[in-house]
Amino acid sequence: MKENQDRSIEDRKSNWKLIVIGLVLALIFTIFLSSGIGPVWIPLSEVGGIILDRIPLLSRLVSGPFPEVSETIVMNLRLPRIITGALVGAALGVAGAAVQGIFRNPMAEPYTVGVSSGAALGAVVVIFFGFTIAGTYTLQIVSFLFALGTILTVYRIAKVDGKIPVGILLLSGIAISLFLQAIVSTFMYMAGEELQRMVFWIMGGLWGRNWTHVQMVLPPILLGTLGIFSFSKDLDAMLLGEESAQHLGVKVERTKKYLLILASVITAAAVAVSGVIGFVGLIIPHIMRILIGPRHRVLFPASAFGGAIFLVWADNLARMLPTVGEIPVGIITALAGAPFFIYLLRKKKYSY
Repeated sequence: MKENQDRSIEDRKSNWKLIVIGLVLALIFTIFLSSGIGPVWIPLSEVGGIILDRIPLLSRLVSGPFPEVSETIVMNLRLPRIITGALVGAALGVAGAAVQGIFRNPMAEPYTVGVSSGAALGAVVVIFFGFTIAGTYTLQIVSFLFALGTILTVYRIAKVDGKIPVGILLLSGIAISLFLQAIVSTFMYMAGEELQRMVFWIMGGLWGRNWTHVQMVLPPILLGTLGIFSFSKDLDAMLLGEESAQHLGVKVERTKKYLLILASVITAAAVAVSGVIGFVGLIIPHIMRILIGPRHRVLFPASAFGGAIFLVWADNLARMLPTVGEIPVGIITALAGAPFFIYLLRKKKYSY
């Protein structure tokens, strides 16, 4: 068994570049293919031409024109939704890897510290009172602000003598989450005709997403992800224990604070445009660790690409299932992801 473990670790060290490259190519293929999937099927060659025609330098490689209906469907309806889903999946994957590293706990996820509950409260407040301060995007903006306010509250509660004990942080996040969920339930109980809209948002979905949503979430997710990646070596050292990391020169408390803030920012941005989509931030980092190992310099980009791919395909399934209305993608992520993770865990349990 020991020899099998050592061999598996060496294989992961030597193959991680191929795996990451494969994930990048798989994401590109997923975006192109998903743009053609729907009630109106569009050939992959046509989709590729429509998308490449919008990219400088690559437009000369394609010969148009393309059907106007196809261009409208791809560029105005499907592609912004797909890009939004990819960004949300990437954010949840990276945030999950970071939070699990901070807590050194495989059961931790981006929602552990109350971000989702804060965002949900912001959403139901907007829906219940009918606020339109920022027009049609009021719900997303208020959800984002409530999520950030929640993590700041949890941080203040957990802070002890300038330090953030992970145990107290975890308990504080759970306590605040339960409290906010009770308030959300109260609003839902009194919601009346708006109850369905609240339930659909909390279940998570990407319907109706457009390029404005992409512009809203791209800056915080991109900058936050780059910031998290810059702490890769520090987080690797912290996996050995906080005292060992301090002996290696890591400023543990500063690292925990920055990582917590950055992970919460990208999670808040994701939840604000998609609702509460579970599973991605919990399981995707696990799957990537099984495939490539625990080094965060590799784990973060792999979790980003893996989360993006997973969520886009889950959304494709939500769009295409023959049901009355569209199934919230949060349901699909749990139903499709859990059996796949159990299969991988059983198959790779010794090396993991």
